[in-house]
Amino acid sequence: MDLRFVTGFVTRTGGENSHVAIMARSMGLPALVGVGDKIDEVAAGDSVILDALEGRLIVRPDEATAALYAGHREQYRRHLKMLRQTNGLPAETTDGCRVRLYANAGNLEDVKKAAAEGAEGIGLLRSEFLYMQSAHLPTEDEQFAAYKSAAELCGGEVVIRTLDIGGDKSLPYLPFEKEENPFLGWRAIRISLERKDLFRTQLRAILRASAFGKVRVMYPMIISVDELEAANRVLRECEEELARQGTAFDADIKAGIMVETPAAVLCADELAQRADFFSIGTNDLTQYLLAVDRGNKKIAALYDSFHPAVVRSIRTVIEAGHRHGIPVGMCGEFAGNADAVPLLLGFGLDEFSMSAARIPEIRYLIRGSSRKEAQGLAQRACRCASAAEIRRLVEKKGK
Repeated sequence: MDLRFVTGFVTRTGGENSHVAIMARSMGLPALVGVGDKIDEVAAGDSVILDALEGRLIVRPDEATAALYAGHREQYRRHLKMLRQTNGLPAETTDGCRVRLYANAGNLEDVKKAAAEGAEGIGLLRSEFLYMQSAHLPTEDEQFAAYKSAAELCGGEVVIRTLDIGGDKSLPYLPFEKEENPFLGWRAIRISLERKDLFRTQLRAILRASAFGKVRVMYPMIISVDELEAANRVLRECEEELARQGTAFDADIKAGIMVETPAAVLCADELAQRADFFSIGTNDLTQYLLAVDRGNKKIAALYDSFHPAVVRSIRTVIEAGHRHGIPVGMCGEFAGNADAVPLLLGFGLDEFSMSAARIPEIRYLIRGSSRKEAQGLAQRACRCASAAEIRRLVEKKGK
């Protein structure tokens, strides 16, 4: 896709947290997903207005409407320019609490955008897109070249998530059996631990890249200590192989996990004793906690990361990580949600990782927030009985 000719996305199906929507945000493009039959009103050559802020698709607007939205667009651009004036400044609260502001990336172009928006590092490098953009399984050298380039382009820390295929992501050259519930099936770390040949190839490439920057490795979809220990055994074996071959790598490379399943939340203390860091994946965590398909438009209203179960789970994970002396970040879309900033600051989140386009606003909000006030708000939020109550609480704070 040549992005020079793309100004936005509109899809018939999907939800605001489907992968199409997430990738649109990562590219800094507006998107309307799940518009249904409305898309049939658009014919080739039509002018349309895509209002992603209000969720409106206006087909063949009249002159007055077009002029009105041209004004809105210019006002939005001025707002972004104001936010970007904080680029280069630390993400630090008014009472001196410093957090890390990282970006999520799916390719090298995303890494460049992150640097332009003032990201301090990459909190999630989605390695699966290297596989999805290839007609074959990427070789060790191909992966090494990509990871090395990301580390060198970033300059800061780069957290590489191991292959997260399955669910709504597939590879044409890696056949999957049809599954009734693919999000609960053979995916992510389960594939890696079964197909150790693929896992070793990827881990060797990541380790080799660690000689050229601050690289970390992160395992997705962990549900048990057994899985984490099994993954780390393969990592240690790869380290030993490279050492015997005289190949350079960071012998102190950190290995962490995505916390995105209810099992990982409930076993957070045990996992924190074995992981070097946590990164909370709120997209899947919300889906699994609430039993709501995040791509299903029909039940989209039920998918809400402000639900008390999700908010309390986030608190549980952060507290467990800190009890055992490891940092806790968040790489789900919730990290880039402006209303969530006071909650996450109050819980003590160490690292916010999001689409690069969201960084200027989140930095601006953090720099205008008090950690002490946020702690009080977060405590009150955990006593709320509904997502609506929590939203009212944070919206009141925003005013």
